[in-house]
Amino acid sequence: MGEVTSCSDNVLAACSDESISARKDAETENRDDFRSRVAHLEDCARAANASGRLGVDLCGLEIENPVIPASGTFGYGYEFADIFDISVLGSFSFKGTTAQPRFGNDQHRIAECSAGMINSVGLQNPGVRDVVAHELPALAETGYAKAVMANVSGFSIDEYVQVSQVLDAEPQVGWIELNVSCPNVHGGGLTFGQDPHAAAQVVRAVKAALRKPLIVKLSPNVTDIVAIARACADAGADGLALINTVLAERIDLRTRRPVIARRDGGFSGPAVFPIAVRMVDSVCRAVDIPVVGIGGVSRARDVVEMMMAGATAVQVGSANLVNPLASLAIVAQLPAVMDEYGIERLADVIGVAL
Repeated sequence: MGEVTSCSDNVLAACSDESISARKDAETENRDDFRSRVAHLEDCARAANASGRLGVDLCGLEIENPVIPASGTFGYGYEFADIFDISVLGSFSFKGTTAQPRFGNDQHRIAECSAGMINSVGLQNPGVRDVVAHELPALAETGYAKAVMANVSGFSIDEYVQVSQVLDAEPQVGWIELNVSCPNVHGGGLTFGQDPHAAAQVVRAVKAALRKPLIVKLSPNVTDIVAIARACADAGADGLALINTVLAERIDLRTRRPVIARRDGGFSGPAVFPIAVRMVDSVCRAVDIPVVGIGGVSRARDVVEMMMAGATAVQVGSANLVNPLASLAIVAQLPAVMDEYGIERLADVIGVAL
């Protein structure tokens, strides 16, 4: 005797088939909508760049616009090239690189906050030799031809010099961005960026080994960031980038333990934007070298405000992790914000609030 199929079974099967079909249609529609949105933003960004209104000079290198995704939030670029045309950006700073591979800190390394996030990734990277052998060629295969910013970390002056020299020799690298927020293992564990003398030492040594511009990335976790900035400028830095993340901590109410395995980490996101603007303002009034503003930037208006505080270019950080189109959208939307405030060229507003 054959298997008996009830009417309800037939209805369920039909509904299931219809549900699957509807879901596939919805997914296709969503993908098409996303592609359409990306294409529109790319067209707007290309038009903005072509207008010539967004261009700035960063330490002797002309870039089409001042929007630069920050190190640690944009990989090595090729990961985002699958999403949108990254050549519409001014540049980007790739993942912090050390001499040897690093696997990073223990989990958990990320904690969410109401107006940002805390991270304690621990400079996870494949090491400078692998970056040169694999990561930069993978970027080149995407067709990206602009200069990139190479973010360098180290735990001694020798390591900073070694890594910087290797990356300085790469044609794709336009600037060396020196992260001085790493502990000085030969100086009692204090980070290079917390002491003006230590900061000046590492800057002087690295600058002597380079042909390309040196931009020093400063930590906000200091008593006087202006003193650090002046020391770096006097030691030969071509530019400064600030701010790095602010130390912060979250507690898990259920476990009654810190969310981050190492207790604290670097806080970033919209909440730190006013802090970053104040520090950029203070540093720009104290030194005569270009400053790259970083911290909580998530929209075109933030870019303009940061530049009015003195920044020549602006990095976009954790916003890229929330929305992979964030930096693209900022470039696309800048002309409208400029028109709203009567700005013909972005370069004209650099430091107008100082």
